[in-house]
Amino acid sequence: MAKTLAPDICVIGAGSGGLSVAAAAAAFGVSVVLIEKARMGGECLNSGCVPSKALIASAKRAQAMREAEAFGIAPVEPTVDFAKVHDRVHGVIAAIAPNDSVARFTALGVTVIEAEARFVDERTVVAGDHEIRARRFVVATGSSPFIPPIPGLAEIEFLTNESVFDLTRLPSRLVVIGGGPIGMEMAQAFGRLGSAVTVVEAFAALGREDPELAAVALGAIRAEGVDIRENTAVTRVEKREDGVRVHVDGPGGPGVVEASHVLVAVGRAANVGDLGLEAAGVAFDRKGVKVDSRLRTANRRVLAIGDVAGGLQFTHVAGWHAGLAIRSMLFRLGAKADARAIPRATYVDPEIAQVGLTEDEARKRGEPVSVLRWPFIENDRALAEGKTAGMVKIVTGRRGRLLGVSIVGAGASEMIALYALALAKRLSVRDLASFVPPYPTMAEAGKRAAVQAFAPAARNRFVRGLVRFLARFG
Repeated sequence: MAKTLAPDICVIGAGSGGLSVAAAAAAFGVSVVLIEKARMGGECLNSGCVPSKALIASAKRAQAMREAEAFGIAPVEPTVDFAKVHDRVHGVIAAIAPNDSVARFTALGVTVIEAEARFVDERTVVAGDHEIRARRFVVATGSSPFIPPIPGLAEIEFLTNESVFDLTRLPSRLVVIGGGPIGMEMAQAFGRLGSAVTVVEAFAALGREDPELAAVALGAIRAEGVDIRENTAVTRVEKREDGVRVHVDGPGGPGVVEASHVLVAVGRAANVGDLGLEAAGVAFDRKGVKVDSRLRTANRRVLAIGDVAGGLQFTHVAGWHAGLAIRSMLFRLGAKADARAIPRATYVDPEIAQVGLTEDEARKRGEPVSVLRWPFIENDRALAEGKTAGMVKIVTGRRGRLLGVSIVGAGASEMIALYALALAKRLSVRDLASFVPPYPTMAEAGKRAAVQAFAPAARNRFVRGLVRFLARFG
């Protein structure tokens, strides 16, 4: 017989967003049930952000050994023990896992149910031998790798981000299907660790990014030996005795790429299946649960946050959504999910980071646009570090209003935070020009870019005349 629970809030999904809601609600003394059918921590901890950045860190060390000559140190081709790289990746996961564990959340006062959740009506969820009737439900089930309908793909043991970090042997020849952020990050990392890597992208690699900045990153990745084939489709794959044959069709016509492993990284699909959303009166489609600006679904008792809500698919967005959901459920505050000041980063080397509008997006709006740039080749810290590839690019509108900032270069993911705050607080280029960064830092490039907005004034005849006039008074 099912055990009935009547918490204030029931959270479905123990990823970044769901855990944040559960912890915050419990901190306010609210009764919470948290349901997770798989691993606590969700995709980010177990097969996304954490393991990918740990793998990238190992790959950076290997590449640094190859590039040491520029710093007066004899270069060395690294000997990579991939089994130990695997162990380090999983060691990082294990170090973070206690923060997301059942034990921790139970200690916080959360009732954790390890089972699959399913709505049976508009206010009831069944999970295992429990029936939960909550005041509010939060769907935070995240997303999974989208698997394209490529002929022959189902007949091979392809990799996704959910399985690639379980490898203990380095792929000798890796084909990455998809040239988005995940695909390019993994392509560069495995290439640096010793794999021969080919990326096949149906459109433009890193196509969501500002093309000017993407070109810098893609040029660096190609220079390291990664074969990036853009505007190229995978027509079919076939299993061979010694691996996989990937058939492609691109600008140069049909061809084949031989691979030992295939990684599929063509996007994400919202986890909406098997939740019984129809029974709950919650509208959804293949992109995710349909929500309004306050993350509410068609059922007033149900909110959806994170990847499953069909918007930006980033861990920090899920955490932000969690805060909005808490404000709404506990305090009846009408916070809206306005994503205009949400930054994103792609952790290739050099990194790409973006907040607000790109130059192309701003120009399509039809208003006057000014673009300010400062290259890292003219930044003292970048010269000292040997990290001169890239730039800061600031897009402004009327009267210097900040519309967006794009950065490509070392540390871009760290630098973008300042501009996310500036955009959220509606600062202008004048504000950016007035801040004082420490010297020498890469952050100076952003200030120098902003100062470019005032360069025309130095050439203005009236301004020059005013300076000469004022000089007469001593």
